[in-house]
Amino acid sequence: MGDGWERLWAPRRAWWWLAALFAAGSLCFLVAPIPWFLRLVGPQTDGAVFFLGSLLFTAAAALQWRATVDVGRSASEVRPRPRWRAWQPRRLDWWSNSLQLLGTLAFNVTTFRALDTALDAPSYDRLVWRPDAVGSVLFLASGYLAYLQVTGGASRRPPRTKDGAIATVNLFGCVAFGVSAVAAFVVPATGSEADIALANAATSVGAMAFLVGALLLLAEGAPEPAPAADRPASDGQVSRPPQ
Repeated sequence: MGDGWERLWAPRRAWWWLAALFAAGSLCFLVAPIPWFLRLVGPQTDGAVFFLGSLLFTAAAALQWRATVDVGRSASEVRPRPRWRAWQPRRLDWWSNSLQLLGTLAFNVTTFRALDTALDAPSYDRLVWRPDAVGSVLFLASGYLAYLQVTGGASRRPPRTKDGAIATVNLFGCVAFGVSAVAAFVVPATGSEADIALANAATSVGAMAFLVGALLLLAEGAPEPAPAADRPASDGQVSRPPQ
C-alpha cells in the first residue's frame, strides 16, 4: 500500500506533475464540450475551462519536453558542458515531444481567442479554426511518432506494456482531436447540429483517451529512461520514451 500511495502522491517528482497536469487538462477538455455542462456554467465559464485545460496541457508538455532533453543530454555527455543542448533532432522522442509542445501552444491560441469570438462571427474561421487545425495536426504527428517509437514500426503491434498502452491511447486521442477540428471547421459554414455534436463528442472522446494515458502513468510511476547503449545514433530511436 505504501508503494502504491507513493506513486499516486509524489509531488516532489517531475513525472508526477507531468501526469497530474495532463490528467487535469484532459478532464477540462472532457467536461467542457458536454452540453449539460455548457448550460450549467454558461459560455464564458465553459470557454475558460477550455482555456485552462490548454494551459495545463502546455505545462505538462513543457515538463515532458524538458525531461526528454535532459535524458538525451545526460546520455551524450559524460561531463555536461555549460552549453545549450535542447536541439536533438536525431532522436525520435525529441521530435514527438517537441511537436506535442507546439501543438499545445496552438491550442492556447485557439481557446484564448474563442473566449470572445462568437461561433457565427466572420473572424471565427481565421482566429479559431486555423490554430485549432495546426494544433490537431501537430498532436497527430506527435502521437504517431511516439507510437512508432514504442512499436518499432508502423506495421507492428504495440507491446503489452505500460508504454504500449499509453502510446496507443494517446494516438487514439490525437485522432479524435483531429476529427473534432475538422467538424469544427464545418460548423461556421453549415451551422449543422450534427457537426456541432460530432466536434463536441470527438473532443470529449479524445480527452478521455488522454486522461486514461495520464492515469496509467500516474498509477505505475515514472518510466525508467533507456540506457545510453539502447539509443542508436543512426536513426534516433530510443527504447522507452519519457511518457
